[in-house]
Amino acid sequence: MSFARFPSVRRADLARVWSLAWPLILSNLTVPLVGAVSTGAIGHLDDPAYLGGVALGTLVFNYVYWAFGFLRMGTTGLASQAFGAEAADEVRAVLARALVLATLFGTLIIALRGPIAAGALSLLDGSTVVQDHARDYFGIRALAAPFALANIALLGWFLGLQNTRYGLIQQVVINGLNALLSVWLVYGVGLDVEGVAWAAVIGQVAGLAVGLVLAHRMLRRIGGRFEQRRLLDLARVKAMIVVNRDIFIRTVCVLTGTAFLMDRSAALGEVTLAANAVLMVFQTLSAYAMDGFAQATEAVVGKAIGGRDRRRFDTAVRAGTLCAVLVAVLMAALYALFGGLIIDLLTGIDSVRAMANDHLIWAVLLPVVSIWAFQLDGIFIGATRTAEMRNAMIVSLIAFVGAGLPLIHLFGNDGIWAAYVAFMGARAVTLYLYYPRIRALAGGGS
Repeated sequence: MSFARFPSVRRADLARVWSLAWPLILSNLTVPLVGAVSTGAIGHLDDPAYLGGVALGTLVFNYVYWAFGFLRMGTTGLASQAFGAEAADEVRAVLARALVLATLFGTLIIALRGPIAAGALSLLDGSTVVQDHARDYFGIRALAAPFALANIALLGWFLGLQNTRYGLIQQVVINGLNALLSVWLVYGVGLDVEGVAWAAVIGQVAGLAVGLVLAHRMLRRIGGRFEQRRLLDLARVKAMIVVNRDIFIRTVCVLTGTAFLMDRSAALGEVTLAANAVLMVFQTLSAYAMDGFAQATEAVVGKAIGGRDRRRFDTAVRAGTLCAVLVAVLMAALYALFGGLIIDLLTGIDSVRAMANDHLIWAVLLPVVSIWAFQLDGIFIGATRTAEMRNAMIVSLIAFVGAGLPLIHLFGNDGIWAAYVAFMGARAVTLYLYYPRIRALAGGGS
């Protein structure tokens, strides 16, 4: 199976993908940009332990938070397929189920935030000071869990209904407020790590308020009604659980890969950990930019499969991939030209700047390697073929750790980044092996 067998991409196909993708790209970019602002605010304080603490605290929170990323990805796939089948009542039911799960899981995270932090940090290398800062950060940030999980469920639902502009509005509110408050609470109030954490909490609360208003508008537009019988339909609930279970396992593997990178960074010292936290801003920025096309592909692929439309599937995949590759090359070029300047903006600590610059080449290389994994993720999520995603990610994680341990021993920090690049490549290869099965779901011949 080859992309070369697809029909050629028309301008109308590219325009359709772009109309869906540009609000997603802008909304996605607000996430790493607020991370960059937070890193910059902490990175210009006089001790790298602050930056290391936020890096480890964010890692622990993201591990927990994105473990429930199925609330976004699963909701997108199920909502887009219901939308393609013109089943308004099921579109409503998908949202209701996702919000109930978000509330339950978020409340559980708050109740267990102490043991979660203690257990996670006991597995991570880092000085006592760094771990204390990380614990303070996570303890506050976890208070936002119900709001944050509800927000990603809403975002997935908006995306499934191909209303990416509402997703943009929601994310701008969350992350714009977060960025502004991070600067004010750190420099104006003097709260350092705690200030960055409280900024994130307030941003999520405000974002949920706006998201619910936007969802109400969408519900009036699509029609249908909420039915208790449909909400509790065992077959549909089971289908959602299966999809979410597989995405949960897959996401835990992704987060474990990032945790392995940061843990090995911490083992090499505070400066290495801080430098790699700065370099991860580059990867996060490009990932969220490229993911806009993957998410647009999710929505169109899901609708194509719901409507059994092979041509729409093929054109969505090809147009989305073409646009994403162009963006990946652009991001790599920008990092090569202006990476040193970006590092200087993110931290004022000379030793951290020097180490980050020494390893900048990996940040330049990553976008053109990782784009294929992101785009294939979008195709599989839209198709709700999550078992294949799970299996591919398990294999990729094993390959990452297996390659990483000897490479780190031989090459130190360069070994960490070489293994991470291989991880992204393995994700793409393992998913592509399953690709013909996914295309067959849209109907027609292979």
